[in-house]
Amino acid sequence: MQHGKFITLEGGEGVGKSTNLRFITDWMRSRDIEFIQTREPGGTPLAEQLRTLLLEKREESVDPTAELLMVFAARAQHLAEVIRPALARGAWVICDRFTDATYAYQGGGRSLDLSLIAQLEETVQGELRPDRILLLDLDPETGLARAATTGAADRFESEKLDFFHKVRNAYLARAAAAPARYAVVDAARPLNEVQQQLAAELESLL
Repeated sequence: MQHGKFITLEGGEGVGKSTNLRFITDWMRSRDIEFIQTREPGGTPLAEQLRTLLLEKREESVDPTAELLMVFAARAQHLAEVIRPALARGAWVICDRFTDATYAYQGGGRSLDLSLIAQLEETVQGELRPDRILLLDLDPETGLARAATTGAADRFESEKLDFFHKVRNAYLARAAAAPARYAVVDAARPLNEVQQQLAAELESLL
């Protein structure tokens, strides 16, 4: 049986991931591709509980290393219970954020040592990496303005603007370092143009 394709959708706040996830899943259905849609942190009951711990605001400050370990704990469960079994049976997996988000938010935003993230990535994932990373890129000011219309801000969305510039820069640095695996999509363009580029990237995986 052919191994499934692993696609991740990445980007900062307000880049349009939810809208474009719907487009991607509709594209897969139109081609009769077996797929699952999932998200990080989350994707299993345990990982969703860890997501709640990560996102909820609290009076206690969260140590960045504790945050990082919770992210990878959720990821380990997600991989074991959802992602690896789906790929093994030949299904495609579309995941709303994955390890690039960790490099961007905890590495870039929190300024954690990238070698520590890489060590955890190797421990938790082994050789598994996404086949294609779709990075929706948008300046943080515009993204945060968009995100503000969708509801109350969580713990990450409440960070200062400088944090989100660091997140964006970390994403773009990773994409520049491995252009064959990343598709950087200008999320400021009209939606139909964004989705034309996404469709072309998906077609290239067939």
